[in-house]
Amino acid sequence: MNKVILIGRLSRDPEMRTTGSGTTVTRFTVAVSRPFGTQNGDRQADFINCVAWRKQAENIAKYCVKGSQVAIEGRIQTGSYDAQDGTKRYTTDIICDNVTFLGSKNSDNASSISMPSEPKETIETADLSEDPFKDFGEEIALSDDDLPF
Repeated sequence: MNKVILIGRLSRDPEMRTTGSGTTVTRFTVAVSRPFGTQNGDRQADFINCVAWRKQAENIAKYCVKGSQVAIEGRIQTGSYDAQDGTKRYTTDIICDNVTFLGSKNSDNASSISMPSEPKETIETADLSEDPFKDFGEEIALSDDDLPF
């Protein structure tokens, strides 16, 4: 199984391009803090290259900037190429299946907007000025003994 879950901040603005066949691709780098610091207490981070495709790529390029906090679900993909100097270079990227926007650089309150890789059918929303649960009946009290886990 090849599954990656990351939470971090964009270390630079995302770069969106379009392939020859018209498919949108966005590349960006996420800084993910390590759970430990150095001996003198400094925190360290890993800078992880990520790639998103199609509508998700467009949304990342449109709504994210350097410092935006994101959660990423995806998979690791490795590759290689021959550099201009003749040496072989190796790459490791995270191919994003799902990117969730957690907050901007300057916001402390996280507004969560999920951007799945495949578009879902449109769901119409109702006016929520009234209690949306008013017609669901009486409140049911549950104890911990009622739960199966």
